[in-house]
This record gives sequence, structure tokens and C-alpha cells, in this order.
Amino acid sequence: MTSIAYPLTERTLDNGLRVIVSEDHTTPTVAVNLWVGVGSRHEVPGRTGLAHLFEHLMFQGSRHVASGEHFTALMDEGARLNATTWFDRTNYFETLPSGALELALWLEADRHGHLLEAVTQENLDNQRDVVKEEKRQRYDNVPYGLAMTDVYATAFPEGHPYHHPTIGSMADLDAATLEDVHAFFRSHYGPNNTVLTLVGDVTPDVGFAAAETYFGHLPPIERRIRPLIPQLPPLTDPARVDRGGEVPNDRLYIAFRLPVDTTPGYHACACAIDVIAGLTSSRLTRRLVRTDETAVGVGGWTMGLIDGVSLGAITVDVSAGEDPDEVEAAVCDELEAFIAAGPDDEEMESVVADTERSWLSALASIEQRADLISHHALLTGDPSFVNTFVDQVRAVTSEQVQAAAAAWLRPQARAVVRYLQADEAEAVA
Repeated sequence: MTSIAYPLTERTLDNGLRVIVSEDHTTPTVAVNLWVGVGSRHEVPGRTGLAHLFEHLMFQGSRHVASGEHFTALMDEGARLNATTWFDRTNYFETLPSGALELALWLEADRHGHLLEAVTQENLDNQRDVVKEEKRQRYDNVPYGLAMTDVYATAFPEGHPYHHPTIGSMADLDAATLEDVHAFFRSHYGPNNTVLTLVGDVTPDVGFAAAETYFGHLPPIERRIRPLIPQLPPLTDPARVDRGGEVPNDRLYIAFRLPVDTTPGYHACACAIDVIAGLTSSRLTRRLVRTDETAVGVGGWTMGLIDGVSLGAITVDVSAGEDPDEVEAAVCDELEAFIAAGPDDEEMESVVADTERSWLSALASIEQRADLISHHALLTGDPSFVNTFVDQVRAVTSEQVQAAAAAWLRPQARAVVRYLQADEAEAVA
């Protein structure tokens, strides 16, 4: 049995910045990772996409840094860097030689504390156009590009924090004023709404001192914390969206509401979806791909979220000439069979082995380790999750998995999004 015990030392600065250092001198590099507690679930109707827009604006200069200089200054030191936006957070990160740590922290502190001096109407208009073009290229004009947008809107009710995607809508991006953007930053970007994680060639004393030097003077913001919404129950009846168009093959997205992240119920549901569709030896892979040959690919995954619900899904790429209705019915048959009998011992062993392999692979990278530490420090309050996750999955019993499937993965609780080739879509219509 593998023991995971990465060192974690934590300190909170007087201004509320939570700093976590995980010392690892394997290589002379440091991963700098910041998670800010703002994502698309913090947006209000009519102003979607602002969290993601700020991910772009944060690279366009701040009080002491010219537009684009954040990238060039760090890349000149050999750094890799980027940022991402999600439902629950925005993440800024770089991995660089340990000798450049203070440069990275100075740059991060300047933009996290003094961004708005550089957010002019010109910069806003420029980055708004960049985000709109990203939406065209990644969502609007590629096969299956809007699939997850459809899944969120189908699985979660109107007005729910996860109903809309992080990219936002074109209309909302166009409507955002400079005043809207400045107010959004002041409401969410502050040290008391941020976790800073340092992983690699740095001691806790050095890391905490550097964090204090560069972030300690930043004032906290007034946080308006909305209580998390209650757990959403499963759907009581199937919900469905069909899309037609130029896609390589018919594809089914069969989604389910799940318990919130890191709870025993969430872990049990994740194990069930792995057995049914996620593993290379999953039941649906054996039936649909290898035996019936009605599908060319099957996938299963879960997305841990914190605001009243998580998401799980089964995806099926339907073989040419096969009936998507019959393939969907076969998926429902397998769900019913799993609920009736649960997983066997071999399947549970496979889930644990696959979880351990993928988790250890992720933690071997200081970048991913830092990201996972920040994730659970900010969203679940438990940075030590990196050390305990595999044990939590190992503790899940087959009886718990069967019960979770019966509660959350019933066929009538499914939200189905189907992307059908043009002729299939016409037949459905």
C-alpha cells in the first residue's frame, strides 16, 4: 500500500492571504500557484464571462508592469506560466528556477493588488475581443464545441450558479462596462480571497518571508460571501437536448447530478462511474465497443464542485450506422444492472489501482501538486487532501457504491445531450 505524505506548512498573513509551502528539493525549481475565490458561479445574470475576462486582463499590465511584460519577464528566466478560469475559481501559475521566485511573487503581487490602474477602456475592448474570438474558435465553430454548455444548462436549473459556462455569452461580454469590470475586481481580488501555494525548492521560512514581503502590504477586501446552496437532488425525469450538425459521429452525453465534492457520496458515485464507463475495462466499453460494436468509444468522468452539486457523465461515440436511441437504451440497461448487483471485488480493485496510479502521476509534477493543494485549500478547506485522497477512495465499499448508484445514477435521473449527424437530426426532428 502506497503511503503519500508530502510536507505541508501553512501560514495566514495578517491581510488574510493563506500561504502553503510544500518543500521538495528534487530539482532547483519552484511552482508558484495562486487560486482566487472567483469563478463563473460568482457572476450575476447579464454579466457572465467576467471571471474569465479577468484571466486575460491580468496579463495586460498593472501599476509597475507593462502590458505583456508579465509573460516576457518570467519566460526570460525559463518559466512556464499561464492561467485558467473555472466555475469556482481563477488560477494563476508559473513554474520557474528557484532563483526567480521573488520576481514571480513581485509580479503576482503587483497585478493582484494594483491591476486596475492598467484596466483602461482600450485594454478592456482589446481583451473582450480576444475572449470573443476564443469563444468562436473553441466553442461556437468546432464539432461538439457547445456540448458542455448544453450539459450544464440541461443538468442544472435556470439561475443555478453552474447553469452557464465560464466563457459567458457574447451579449454579456459586449454589455460589460469599464465600471462593471472595475467593480468585479474590487469585489473578488484580494489577499483574503486567495490561496498562494509554493511547491519545490523553497523552505517554509523563505516562502513565508517572501510572501510577506510582496503580498503583506496588500489590503484585504470586503467579501460578500453567499452561503453555499443546499444539495440539488437528482432529476426526477430525464431531460434532453438534441443538436444536429457537421460532427464526425453521433455522440451521447449522459449526465447526472452528484453529491458535492470530496463527500463520501461523491467518492462512491465516482467509483460507480469508473466501473460503468471510466476504466478501460469498464462494463460499457466491454459491451458497446468490444462485443456489440455499436460504439467506437466510451468515457466516464466526474467533476467535483462545491455549490450544492457535482456532475458526472458518460459519453458514447456511436458507431456509423447504429441507432443512437438503441445505444442510449443499452447504457440505461447497464445502469439498471449495476444498481441491482453493484460492483464486484475485481472492479473495486481496478478502481483503486487506477485512482492511485493517476493520483501519483499528478503529484509527481510540482505544478500539478501545487494546483491540487491550492484547489483543496481554497474550495474544501483541506490542503492535506493530496495526501489522503487515495485512502478515502480505498475506504469506499462496494455496498456504498451500489447505494450511491441507486440514489444518483438511475436512468430516470439522466440529463442527455445528443450531438447527431445532420441526417440523424432531421430524422429526430
